[in-house]
Amino acid sequence: MADDLYSVLGVAKTASAADITKAYRKLAKKLHPDLNPGDKAAEEKFKTIAAAYGIVGDEEKRGRYDRGEIDASGQERPQQRYYREYAGGEEGARYRSTAGYEDIGAFSDLFGDLFGERGGARAGGGGRRFSVRGQDAQYRLEVDFLDAVNGTKTRITLPDGGPLDVTIPHGVTDGQVLRLKGKGNPGMGEGGPGDALIGIAVRPHPVFTREGEDILIEVPITLDEAVLGGKIEVPTIAGRVFATVPPGSNTGQTLRLKGRGIKAKSGAGDQLVKLSVVMPERIDDDLKAFAEKWRESHGYDPRRKLKEQA
Repeated sequence: MADDLYSVLGVAKTASAADITKAYRKLAKKLHPDLNPGDKAAEEKFKTIAAAYGIVGDEEKRGRYDRGEIDASGQERPQQRYYREYAGGEEGARYRSTAGYEDIGAFSDLFGDLFGERGGARAGGGGRRFSVRGQDAQYRLEVDFLDAVNGTKTRITLPDGGPLDVTIPHGVTDGQVLRLKGKGNPGMGEGGPGDALIGIAVRPHPVFTREGEDILIEVPITLDEAVLGGKIEVPTIAGRVFATVPPGSNTGQTLRLKGRGIKAKSGAGDQLVKLSVVMPERIDDDLKAFAEKWRESHGYDPRRKLKEQA
């Protein structure tokens, strides 16, 4: 124990009782063993400030300490002829201190205020024990587009090497955070564990995009399909289906497949199929001759409205 208990707490000898308590609270929050698990140096410092506060934080003991009747450890100082008798009696024993956790029991009301609602009763009823909920653990998880919209189960590896099973709900969005209760870092004292926060990053899909609960896809069609119409096979997030292309379809025209989007509480979204008329890679003589003959008798101006508006 240091010779000067006031210097241990970082206050002047003339400090008020309120200032002494304030200084002790500040140091206790910093050095408490429950906040520094395994840190022996912090533990010893905490014992020292607890013992110091046990004396100068008590009005009667502080007065006796200031008058030199007890030392920094709470022991009676030699009092000339009768010290041996006095120190061996009940009065001498009253002011001895172990300068350890036994002193903390005397401040249970202080620790109730110091740590607020996080202070929990120590097992066995002795004193107070600091309890705090464990910190949340944050992770980033990349998922494929189809796994995000349809839902899946996966497993991630924690920093300590342990596995954590994660259920990806259908319709999860990029940037969404999943909270797994009690799967975070352990708490201290009687505090429960924190949660695991899983930040979702959805990988883009080569053909599908998402707009709310709807799925968008661009599907190429041939010249004859555009002219004559017909059935075409279209991929969806749940597999392939057939869609009907109406005769005379144009690039940019959109077909709606009801209920083929993402499932939601309010109902499933739709899949929007945007058509794109694609010419053959090679224009053969037959197609060229047909187009020339057709144009002679069926010419039309698709840019008429553009000319009127420009």
